[in-house]
Amino acid sequence: MTANRNEAQAATPFSEKGFYLGEFRGRTLAVTASASELGSPEPLREVLAELGANATRVVLISNSRDALAGLIDAPVVPADAPRLEGVVWHGLRKASFVGVCVDPGGDFARHSAQIALRLGVTKLVWIDRDGAVLGDDGRRLSFVDLGELRKIRSANPGGASRRAVILREVESLLGAGIPAVNLCSLEGLADELFTYAGSGTLFSRERYVEVRRLGIDDFDAADDLIARGVAEGYLAPRSPEAVERVLANGFGAFVEGRHLAGIGALLHWEQAKAAEILKDAAKKELTSGRGPTGVAAAAIYISSILCNERRTQREVADIAGVTEVTIRNRYKELTEKLGIEVQL
Repeated sequence: MTANRNEAQAATPFSEKGFYLGEFRGRTLAVTASASELGSPEPLREVLAELGANATRVVLISNSRDALAGLIDAPVVPADAPRLEGVVWHGLRKASFVGVCVDPGGDFARHSAQIALRLGVTKLVWIDRDGAVLGDDGRRLSFVDLGELRKIRSANPGGASRRAVILREVESLLGAGIPAVNLCSLEGLADELFTYAGSGTLFSRERYVEVRRLGIDDFDAADDLIARGVAEGYLAPRSPEAVERVLANGFGAFVEGRHLAGIGALLHWEQAKAAEILKDAAKKELTSGRGPTGVAAAAIYISSILCNERRTQREVADIAGVTEVTIRNRYKELTEKLGIEVQL
């Protein structure tokens, strides 16, 4: 049974976009963009076409009926329509898209949040020209959970600025039960939805990506990923005993706490203690404010050198779904602050 499953997995080419399209298939996403963000809407049009072909339903929210009508060949209903939930539901049974137009003179951010809450969507994608939230050091914050968002808002109230108003509504949405909100620019929309690295900031009630030790119930999914990596040439073939060793010592990157997106095994090596890299990094708070997948990928890259099973940064980046720049940055931080000596 395991062999048949591995053969089926290996026969299906893996891609970042395919992973996310699989996550979105059969679900309803909401996308909100004010008229001022839709001057050149082609990036949104292309993403909508991808989602529609993927059997993903989309509720598109804006304060311009003309902009909505130009983007989707589907009903556009006013936000104050009686029984809005029922109208949208029936519309999505007939088409992949429904447009919801809010009052052009009203509070667009507040109205967008209210619609997302009323419909109970699992994800709201908020298009804003400023794109991602930046940290104090000017670097993009890829993932922000509700607790971190509250700290950001407390430290930077921002008054009535557009960004402050959006973050206020995002906090309200997460607190009210919406699982995730993506904030990105129109130009970065496809990267934000269809790549691990993203382009904006993903807000979630809990941590979106969790890196943890593999458990027995994760072994089947991890075994499938290894088989796929071997079939596609990313991983060297391993004996069944070697695979078992990887599983027994492996860490997984879990999306939304349940979907295994990548694995890495930090096999113990006495001199370098490579298996302690992630634990030491967490103790010294080197993972705070950074994408956990990037930190794990850098640890795997370091371990590959220390264990004389060298892999290039590009190979690790492709498997982990992060950029080479991320690997280099996290590699430099880990080796310098953990005092790891690496002979390149």
